[in-house]
Amino acid sequence: MKTKVFFCFLLICATLLGQNKSIPVVDHIILEDYAIGKLHKVWLTLGEDGFNEPIKIPVIIAKGKDNGKVLGITAAIHGNELNGIRIIQQVMSSLDVSELNGTVVAIPGLNPLAIASNQREYVDLQDLNRLFPGKENGNRSQQMAYQIAQKVIPLFDYHVDFHTASFGRINSLYGRGNMDDEVLANMLRALEPDIIVSNKGKASFGEASGLTMRAFAIGMGVKSITVEFGNPQVYQEEMIDRGIVGVQNLLKWLQFTAGAIELAEAQNVCSKSYWLFTKKGGYLEVFVELKEKVTKGQAIGVLRDSFGDIIEEYIAPEAGIVIGKSTNPVNISGGRIIHLGILE
Repeated sequence: MKTKVFFCFLLICATLLGQNKSIPVVDHIILEDYAIGKLHKVWLTLGEDGFNEPIKIPVIIAKGKDNGKVLGITAAIHGNELNGIRIIQQVMSSLDVSELNGTVVAIPGLNPLAIASNQREYVDLQDLNRLFPGKENGNRSQQMAYQIAQKVIPLFDYHVDFHTASFGRINSLYGRGNMDDEVLANMLRALEPDIIVSNKGKASFGEASGLTMRAFAIGMGVKSITVEFGNPQVYQEEMIDRGIVGVQNLLKWLQFTAGAIELAEAQNVCSKSYWLFTKKGGYLEVFVELKEKVTKGQAIGVLRDSFGDIIEEYIAPEAGIVIGKSTNPVNISGGRIIHLGILE
Protein backbone atom coordinates (compact mmCIF):
# COMPACT_ATOMS: atom_id res chain seq x y z
CA MET A 1 0.00 0.00 0.00
CA LYS A 2 2.79 2.41 0.95
CA THR A 3 4.58 1.59 -2.31
CA LYS A 4 1.44 2.38 -4.30
CA VAL A 5 0.98 5.71 -2.52
CA PHE A 6 4.64 6.57 -3.12
CA PHE A 7 4.38 5.86 -6.85
CA CYS A 8 1.16 7.92 -7.04
CA PHE A 9 3.04 10.76 -5.40
CA LEU A 10 5.86 10.44 -7.93
CA LEU A 11 3.33 10.42 -10.77
CA ILE A 12 1.70 13.63 -9.51
CA CYS A 13 5.11 15.31 -9.15
CA ALA A 14 6.11 14.22 -12.63
CA THR A 15 2.83 15.52 -14.04
CA LEU A 16 3.26 18.90 -12.35
CA LEU A 17 6.84 19.18 -13.54
CA GLY A 18 5.77 18.21 -17.02
CA GLN A 19 3.09 20.88 -17.03
CA ASN A 20 5.60 23.50 -16.00
CA LYS A 21 8.09 22.39 -18.66
CA SER A 22 5.36 22.46 -21.31
CA ILE A 23 5.16 26.25 -21.08
CA PRO A 24 7.76 27.66 -23.49
CA VAL A 25 10.36 30.23 -22.47
CA VAL A 26 10.90 33.00 -25.02
CA ASP A 27 13.18 36.01 -25.28
CA HIS A 28 10.75 38.03 -27.42
CA ILE A 29 7.07 37.79 -28.29
CA ILE A 30 6.06 37.99 -31.94
CA LEU A 31 2.28 37.88 -31.92
CA GLU A 32 2.02 36.80 -35.55
CA ASP A 33 3.73 33.53 -34.62
CA TYR A 34 0.85 32.39 -32.39
CA ALA A 35 -2.09 30.40 -33.71
CA ILE A 36 -5.42 32.19 -34.10
CA GLY A 37 -8.35 31.16 -31.94
CA LYS A 38 -6.25 29.78 -29.09
CA LEU A 39 -4.98 30.73 -25.63
CA HIS A 40 -1.20 30.63 -25.33
CA LYS A 41 0.93 30.70 -22.17
CA VAL A 42 4.62 31.62 -22.28
CA TRP A 43 7.40 32.73 -19.98
CA LEU A 44 9.07 35.90 -21.26
CA THR A 45 12.65 36.50 -20.14
CA LEU A 46 13.65 39.93 -18.81
CA GLY A 47 17.31 39.69 -17.82
CA GLU A 48 19.01 37.17 -15.55
CA ASP A 49 19.21 36.48 -11.83
CA GLY A 50 22.26 35.80 -9.64
CA PHE A 51 22.43 32.17 -10.78
CA ASN A 52 22.66 33.17 -14.45
CA GLU A 53 19.08 31.94 -14.85
CA PRO A 54 16.48 34.00 -16.76
CA ILE A 55 14.16 36.31 -14.85
CA LYS A 56 10.80 35.28 -16.30
CA ILE A 57 7.36 36.86 -16.33
CA PRO A 58 4.15 34.94 -17.14
CA VAL A 59 2.38 36.06 -20.32
CA ILE A 60 -1.05 34.89 -21.43
CA ILE A 61 -1.88 35.53 -25.10
CA ALA A 62 -5.49 35.22 -26.24
CA LYS A 63 -5.18 35.23 -30.02
CA GLY A 64 -8.52 36.08 -31.56
CA LYS A 65 -10.01 35.61 -35.00
CA ASP A 66 -7.95 38.35 -36.63
CA ASN A 67 -4.54 40.00 -36.31
CA GLY A 68 -5.97 43.42 -35.48
CA LYS A 69 -5.83 45.53 -32.35
CA VAL A 70 -4.10 44.40 -29.14
CA LEU A 71 -5.21 45.05 -25.57
CA GLY A 72 -2.50 44.70 -22.93
CA ILE A 73 -3.37 44.10 -19.28
CA THR A 74 -0.54 44.24 -16.74
CA ALA A 75 -0.39 43.78 -12.97
CA ALA A 76 2.10 43.91 -10.13
CA ILE A 77 4.86 46.14 -11.42
CA HIS A 78 4.97 46.64 -7.66
CA GLY A 79 5.39 43.25 -6.02
CA ASN A 80 2.75 43.71 -3.32
CA GLU A 81 -0.10 44.55 -5.72
CA LEU A 82 -1.90 41.22 -5.94
CA ASN A 83 -5.57 41.95 -6.67
CA GLY A 84 -4.72 42.66 -10.31
CA ILE A 85 -3.02 39.28 -10.68
CA ARG A 86 -6.21 37.46 -9.72
CA ILE A 87 -8.34 39.68 -11.94
CA ILE A 88 -6.17 38.82 -14.93
CA GLN A 89 -6.15 35.09 -14.17
CA GLN A 90 -9.93 34.94 -13.97
CA VAL A 91 -10.62 37.17 -16.98
CA MET A 92 -8.28 35.21 -19.21
CA SER A 93 -9.58 31.81 -18.12
CA SER A 94 -13.15 32.90 -18.91
CA LEU A 95 -12.46 34.20 -22.44
CA ASP A 96 -13.94 32.40 -25.43
CA VAL A 97 -10.92 32.94 -27.66
CA SER A 98 -12.66 31.44 -30.69
CA GLU A 99 -15.07 34.41 -30.64
CA LEU A 100 -12.47 37.07 -29.76
CA ASN A 101 -11.68 39.90 -32.17
CA GLY A 102 -8.06 40.98 -31.94
CA THR A 103 -5.58 39.87 -29.29
CA VAL A 104 -5.40 40.23 -25.52
CA VAL A 105 -1.93 40.05 -23.96
CA ALA A 106 -2.09 39.73 -20.18
CA ILE A 107 0.80 39.74 -17.72
CA PRO A 108 -0.15 38.67 -14.19
CA GLY A 109 3.10 39.71 -12.51
CA LEU A 110 5.56 42.21 -14.03
CA ASN A 111 7.93 42.22 -11.05
CA PRO A 112 8.47 38.52 -10.22
CA LEU A 113 11.45 38.95 -7.89
CA ALA A 114 9.53 41.42 -5.73
CA ILE A 115 6.39 39.27 -5.76
CA ALA A 116 8.38 36.26 -4.53
CA SER A 117 10.00 38.39 -1.81
CA ASN A 118 6.71 39.92 -0.62
CA GLN A 119 8.04 43.41 -1.25
CA ARG A 120 6.97 46.39 -3.34
CA GLU A 121 10.18 47.55 -4.99
CA TYR A 122 12.63 45.75 -7.24
CA VAL A 123 15.59 43.92 -5.67
CA ASP A 124 17.63 47.15 -5.38
CA LEU A 125 14.67 48.83 -3.62
CA GLN A 126 13.90 51.09 -6.59
CA ASP A 127 10.37 51.80 -7.84
CA LEU A 128 10.18 50.32 -11.35
CA ASN A 129 7.19 52.53 -12.13
CA ARG A 130 9.29 55.68 -11.90
CA LEU A 131 12.14 54.60 -14.19
CA PHE A 132 10.81 54.33 -17.73
CA PRO A 133 12.11 54.01 -20.38
CA GLY A 134 14.96 52.55 -18.31
CA LYS A 135 18.53 52.10 -19.50
CA GLU A 136 20.02 49.25 -21.52
CA ASN A 137 23.30 49.51 -19.61
CA GLY A 138 21.94 50.96 -16.39
CA ASN A 139 21.67 49.53 -12.87
CA ARG A 140 19.47 46.57 -11.97
CA SER A 141 16.11 48.32 -11.85
CA GLN A 142 16.90 50.53 -14.86
CA GLN A 143 17.67 47.45 -16.94
CA MET A 144 14.44 45.75 -15.81
CA ALA A 145 12.40 48.84 -16.79
CA TYR A 146 14.24 48.90 -20.12
CA GLN A 147 13.38 45.24 -20.77
CA ILE A 148 9.68 45.93 -20.10
CA ALA A 149 9.80 49.05 -22.28
CA GLN A 150 11.36 47.15 -25.16
CA LYS A 151 9.63 43.77 -24.96
CA VAL A 152 6.18 44.44 -23.51
CA ILE A 153 4.79 47.91 -24.20
CA PRO A 154 5.35 47.82 -28.01
CA LEU A 155 2.94 44.85 -28.22
CA PHE A 156 -0.06 46.97 -27.20
CA ASP A 157 -2.52 49.32 -28.87
CA TYR A 158 -4.54 49.71 -25.66
CA HIS A 159 -3.26 49.15 -22.12
CA VAL A 160 -4.67 48.86 -18.60
CA ASP A 161 -2.17 48.74 -15.74
CA PHE A 162 -3.47 47.36 -12.42
CA HIS A 163 -2.17 48.62 -9.08
CA THR A 164 -3.10 48.72 -5.39
CA ALA A 165 -2.06 50.82 -2.41
CA SER A 166 1.30 50.11 -0.79
CA PHE A 167 2.08 48.75 2.68
CA GLY A 168 0.54 50.75 5.50
CA ARG A 169 -2.10 52.32 3.26
CA ILE A 170 -5.45 51.47 1.69
CA ASN A 171 -7.04 52.66 -1.56
CA SER A 172 -10.46 53.12 -3.04
CA LEU A 173 -11.05 51.68 -6.49
CA TYR A 174 -9.84 54.61 -8.55
CA GLY A 175 -8.51 55.23 -12.03
CA ARG A 176 -5.95 57.55 -13.57
CA GLY A 177 -6.05 58.77 -17.14
CA ASN A 178 -6.44 61.83 -19.30
CA MET A 179 -10.17 62.59 -19.34
CA ASP A 180 -9.62 65.08 -22.17
CA ASP A 181 -8.83 62.10 -24.42
CA GLU A 182 -12.15 60.53 -25.45
CA VAL A 183 -10.77 57.01 -25.82
CA LEU A 184 -9.00 57.07 -22.45
CA ALA A 185 -12.05 58.61 -20.78
CA ASN A 186 -14.29 55.85 -22.14
CA MET A 187 -11.82 53.14 -21.14
CA LEU A 188 -11.98 54.45 -17.59
CA ARG A 189 -15.76 54.68 -17.70
CA ALA A 190 -15.94 51.02 -18.82
CA LEU A 191 -14.00 49.94 -15.72
CA GLU A 192 -16.32 51.99 -13.46
CA PRO A 193 -13.92 53.25 -10.79
CA ASP A 194 -15.36 55.11 -7.80
CA ILE A 195 -12.97 58.03 -8.39
CA ILE A 196 -11.00 59.18 -11.43
CA VAL A 197 -7.90 61.40 -11.29
CA SER A 198 -7.53 63.08 -14.67
CA ASN A 199 -3.88 63.43 -15.65
CA LYS A 200 -1.52 62.54 -18.48
CA GLY A 201 0.61 59.97 -16.73
CA LYS A 202 3.18 62.03 -14.86
CA ALA A 203 3.80 60.69 -11.36
CA SER A 204 1.81 62.76 -8.88
CA PHE A 205 4.06 61.82 -5.97
CA GLY A 206 7.22 59.84 -5.22
CA GLU A 207 10.76 60.24 -6.45
CA ALA A 208 10.35 60.24 -10.22
CA SER A 209 13.69 60.06 -11.98
CA GLY A 210 11.88 58.83 -15.10
CA LEU A 211 8.41 58.24 -16.46
CA THR A 212 5.68 55.97 -15.19
CA MET A 213 4.97 52.97 -17.39
CA ARG A 214 1.67 54.60 -18.36
CA ALA A 215 3.34 57.87 -19.41
CA PHE A 216 5.93 55.93 -21.41
CA ALA A 217 3.23 53.86 -23.12
CA ILE A 218 1.28 57.01 -24.02
CA GLY A 219 4.44 58.48 -25.51
CA MET A 220 4.70 55.35 -27.66
CA GLY A 221 1.18 55.92 -28.99
CA VAL A 222 -0.53 53.37 -26.72
CA LYS A 223 -3.90 54.27 -25.18
CA SER A 224 -2.98 53.58 -21.56
CA ILE A 225 -4.77 53.98 -18.23
CA THR A 226 -4.09 52.94 -14.64
CA VAL A 227 -6.62 51.47 -12.22
CA GLU A 228 -5.98 51.02 -8.49
CA PHE A 229 -7.79 48.07 -6.93
CA GLY A 230 -7.70 48.41 -3.17
CA ASN A 231 -5.12 47.18 -0.74
CA PRO A 232 -1.66 45.55 -0.83
CA GLN A 233 -0.61 41.93 -0.33
CA VAL A 234 -4.16 40.55 -0.20
CA TYR A 235 -6.92 39.21 -2.41
CA GLN A 236 -10.07 41.31 -1.93
CA GLU A 237 -13.13 39.56 -3.32
CA GLU A 238 -15.09 42.76 -4.01
CA MET A 239 -12.19 44.41 -5.83
CA ILE A 240 -11.47 41.30 -7.87
CA ASP A 241 -15.14 40.83 -8.85
CA ARG A 242 -15.45 44.48 -9.87
CA GLY A 243 -12.21 44.24 -11.83
CA ILE A 244 -13.42 41.20 -13.77
CA VAL A 245 -16.68 42.93 -14.70
CA GLY A 246 -14.79 46.09 -15.61
CA VAL A 247 -12.41 44.31 -17.98
CA GLN A 248 -15.30 42.43 -19.56
CA ASN A 249 -17.05 45.77 -20.11
CA LEU A 250 -13.88 47.19 -21.63
CA LEU A 251 -13.56 44.23 -24.01
CA LYS A 252 -17.11 44.87 -25.20
CA TRP A 253 -16.60 48.61 -25.60
CA LEU A 254 -13.39 48.06 -27.59
CA GLN A 255 -15.29 45.44 -29.63
CA PHE A 256 -12.95 42.60 -28.75
CA THR A 257 -16.01 40.65 -27.61
CA ALA A 258 -19.64 40.75 -28.68
CA GLY A 259 -22.36 42.47 -26.72
CA ALA A 260 -23.83 45.90 -26.26
CA ILE A 261 -22.63 48.13 -23.46
CA GLU A 262 -23.85 51.46 -22.22
CA LEU A 263 -21.01 53.25 -20.47
CA ALA A 264 -21.79 54.58 -17.01
CA GLU A 265 -21.17 58.24 -16.34
CA ALA A 266 -17.77 58.95 -14.81
CA GLN A 267 -17.98 59.33 -11.03
CA ASN A 268 -16.02 61.77 -8.86
CA VAL A 269 -13.62 63.10 -11.51
CA CYS A 270 -10.70 64.97 -9.93
CA SER A 271 -8.56 67.57 -11.67
CA LYS A 272 -5.62 66.77 -9.38
CA SER A 273 -4.70 64.83 -6.26
CA TYR A 274 -1.97 64.92 -3.64
CA TRP A 275 -0.92 63.41 -0.32
CA LEU A 276 -0.94 65.25 3.00
CA PHE A 277 2.04 64.51 5.25
CA THR A 278 2.91 64.78 8.94
CA LYS A 279 5.56 67.27 10.04
CA LYS A 280 6.44 65.36 13.19
CA GLY A 281 6.73 61.76 14.26
CA GLY A 282 4.30 59.91 16.48
CA TYR A 283 1.12 57.84 16.45
CA LEU A 284 -1.35 58.80 13.73
CA GLU A 285 -5.12 58.55 13.92
CA VAL A 286 -7.05 59.27 10.69
CA PHE A 287 -10.70 60.24 11.11
CA VAL A 288 -11.98 60.13 7.54
CA GLU A 289 -12.92 57.12 5.41
CA LEU A 290 -12.21 56.15 1.81
CA LYS A 291 -14.45 57.95 -0.72
CA GLU A 292 -15.58 60.42 1.95
CA LYS A 293 -16.07 63.95 0.66
CA VAL A 294 -14.44 66.47 2.98
CA THR A 295 -14.84 70.21 3.30
CA LYS A 296 -12.13 72.82 3.68
CA GLY A 297 -11.06 73.00 7.32
CA GLN A 298 -12.59 69.64 8.27
CA ALA A 299 -10.62 67.66 10.86
CA ILE A 300 -9.04 64.63 9.20
CA GLY A 301 -6.66 63.30 11.87
CA VAL A 302 -4.34 63.81 14.81
CA LEU A 303 -0.81 62.78 15.77
CA ARG A 304 -0.04 61.82 19.37
CA ASP A 305 3.25 61.41 21.19
CA SER A 306 4.29 58.33 23.15
CA PHE A 307 2.28 59.52 26.17
CA GLY A 308 -0.93 59.99 24.18
CA ASP A 309 -0.84 63.77 24.05
CA ILE A 310 -1.83 65.43 20.77
CA ILE A 311 1.14 67.09 19.09
CA GLU A 312 -0.37 67.81 15.66
CA GLU A 313 -3.91 68.19 14.34
CA TYR A 314 -4.70 67.93 10.63
CA ILE A 315 -7.44 69.58 8.61
CA ALA A 316 -8.38 69.42 4.95
CA PRO A 317 -6.66 72.31 3.15
CA GLU A 318 -9.47 72.37 0.58
CA ALA A 319 -12.64 70.50 -0.29
CA GLY A 320 -12.12 67.12 -1.92
CA ILE A 321 -12.56 63.37 -1.73
CA VAL A 322 -10.47 60.75 0.12
CA ILE A 323 -8.81 58.50 -2.47
CA GLY A 324 -6.47 56.67 -0.11
CA LYS A 325 -5.35 56.85 3.51
CA SER A 326 -2.72 55.66 5.94
CA THR A 327 -3.52 52.63 8.09
CA ASN A 328 -0.22 52.49 9.98
CA PRO A 329 -0.38 54.52 13.21
CA VAL A 330 3.42 54.69 13.55
CA ASN A 331 4.96 57.55 11.59
CA ILE A 332 8.14 59.53 11.44
CA SER A 333 8.08 63.10 10.15
CA GLY A 334 6.86 63.09 6.56
CA GLY A 335 4.42 60.21 7.05
CA ARG A 336 1.41 60.04 4.75
CA ILE A 337 -2.02 60.95 6.11
CA ILE A 338 -4.56 60.93 3.27
CA HIS A 339 -4.53 61.06 -0.52
CA LEU A 340 -6.88 63.93 -1.35
CA GLY A 341 -8.56 64.30 -4.74
CA ILE A 342 -9.83 67.72 -5.82
CA LEU A 343 -13.15 67.29 -7.61
CA GLU A 344 -13.77 69.10 -10.89
